[in-house]
Formats: sequence, structure tokens, C-alpha cells
Amino acid sequence: MRQALRAEWAKTWSDPVGVWPFAGLVVLSLAVSAVTIGTARCATTGCGQDPARISLSGVYLGQAVAALAGVLAIGGEYGTGMISVTLAAMPRRGRVLAAKALVLTVPVLAGSALVAAACLLAGGLVLPGHGFTAGHGFDVAGPAMWRAAGCAALYLTLVALLGLGVAAVVRDPAVATGTVLGLLYLFPVIGLAAGHRVQRLLEQIGPMSAGTDSLSTGPAGLPGLPLTPWQGLGVVALWAAGAVIVGAYVLCRRDA
Repeated sequence: MRQALRAEWAKTWSDPVGVWPFAGLVVLSLAVSAVTIGTARCATTGCGQDPARISLSGVYLGQAVAALAGVLAIGGEYGTGMISVTLAAMPRRGRVLAAKALVLTVPVLAGSALVAAACLLAGGLVLPGHGFTAGHGFDVAGPAMWRAAGCAALYLTLVALLGLGVAAVVRDPAVATGTVLGLLYLFPVIGLAAGHRVQRLLEQIGPMSAGTDSLSTGPAGLPGLPLTPWQGLGVVALWAAGAVIVGAYVLCRRDA
């Protein structure tokens, strides 16, 4: 396993195509959160906005970059044909996918945690001047806020693993990217055209709607949500685990 990890780590950080999604995750997430924090206003008491979700709004774009990072972790090799070389050098295919998952998890989790902490601190500095006070459930040092930040980092990491699993199944990076983005963004779109019960069900099972529930906190965030924060994160974990397990099965059962 150590040899597989070393090989995957070297491949990831020696290829600019494999590196830029990690940088893009950090930069784009910070940029979106900065714009949202700078433009958010709460002029009245109980304005109905959740400061945690405002501060962590970069997650909504960052998840697309995280998914792409996961797809490229194995889909890039399918696109170039190098997967045959990788599997010839390391015949234990399940070990190869496990190594890719670990090498993907470390930088995505670290980058996402950095982004979440920075966004939360920025929100703590800026939002009080825009009308968000303790009366709106805003306490940047409170455990609920940092729980939301931790959930944001875990959510982006799980989305990356979802991308890895899907790419291992479909093998084509373009198709895998479209599939993962469809899983993330289509559930809420379909829900808008459905009845209330169907919409609520889709919000409970869709990875994006469930995952973003975990970012909510305070009196403006939790009432009326389909899932609690940890339930939402659990739904995303099931999606990611299922994709990786199916990807491992398919990878082990067919030719490269």
C-alpha cells in the first residue's frame, strides 16, 4: 500500500492538470464567499438569513471544483490511456483505487478546512457591520459555527470522493464530470417542478441539498430544513461510499 500511495502522490503533484483543481477549489470558494459576505445585509431583526451559510456560500461553487478533482484523480488516466500502465505496475486494483482515494482526500480536506475557516473568520469580521448580530444567532466563536465549517470541509471532500467513484465506473472524464454535476445540481432543479412532498423527498436524498443542510446553524437556519446537519452529511457520505464501492467493483471486474 505504501508503494501505491507514493506512486499516486508523485503522479498527482507532478502533473499541473492534477494540481490546478485543488488551487481552484481554494481560490474560487474564497472569492464567492468574499463577494457574498460583502453584499449581504440584515437591516431588520430576524431577517431570515443564516450567517453561517452566507459565510460558507463559496461551497456552492467549490463543490463543482471538488467533483472535478475527484474525476481527474482517475478519469485523467483513462483519458490518456495511462491507466493501463498504472494497473500493469500495480495489479491489485482495489489497492490502486484506495490509494487514489487517500491521495485525493488529504489535499481536498486540508484545502477545504482552510477555506471554511477563512470564510468563517471573514464573516465574523464583516457581517456584524452589516446588521448581523448575536440576536441573529451569529457567534463566530460558537460551536455551531465551527461545526458548520467542519461540515463544509467534510462535504467538499465527500463530493470529491463521489467524483472519483463515478469516474471509476464510467471511465470517461467528460461523462463522469457531467454525471457528478447532474447528481449535484439536478435534484434541486427537478424539485422546483414537483409537488411539495416530492420536493422534500428530493431535498432529503439529493447530495447537494442534503450536504448544504449541514452548513446551517442558529435560529435562522435549522427550522424547516428537511434534514439535520449530521443527517445531511450522512446522506452525502452514503452517496460517496456507494460510488467508491461500485467503482472498486467495476475496476476489479473488467479490463482497463
